[in-house]
Amino acid sequence: MLTEHRQPVCLSWMSLNSPLWSVVEASAALYEKEPGRYHVVLTEPLFMDYSEGKTSSDQAQQPHLLWLEISPYRVIMTMQGNGSISYRHFWEQGVYGISRYWLRSQSGNLGMSDQMRLRNYTRHLKLISDPQPRHLRVEYELWTENLQLGHYVLNLEMQSL
Repeated sequence: MLTEHRQPVCLSWMSLNSPLWSVVEASAALYEKEPGRYHVVLTEPLFMDYSEGKTSSDQAQQPHLLWLEISPYRVIMTMQGNGSISYRHFWEQGVYGISRYWLRSQSGNLGMSDQMRLRNYTRHLKLISDPQPRHLRVEYELWTENLQLGHYVLNLEMQSL
């Protein structure tokens, strides 16, 4: 049975070996797909697009939809929006998953030549539920062929209402 709950969340992402991090605080819809499997859907707060050729009066705000499919064993995170990039990450403890990025061309189309595929290795995946998810932590390495691109941590904190 599909049930929905709205609650505040804090989604953070950081690199452990470079000065990169991001934090999103928003209200999310939590759907229980089946026992132990959830979908978390949130709209990332708006940001300004500072692409070349756009003046401050031409800057458009671009909302992004973040969708996480979570279980104690696997996480899939998809970001879709009107901006120039979309992505999907697949994480499973001890497994090389796929991180795929789609880049929007100047014409606004997404094509096969406009995608980039990387591998990620999930070092640690932990979901704390009581009974609904309260905390998710994913530690992973990002790889292209034989070159490691970094070690990252994704945290999702779901606050009780």
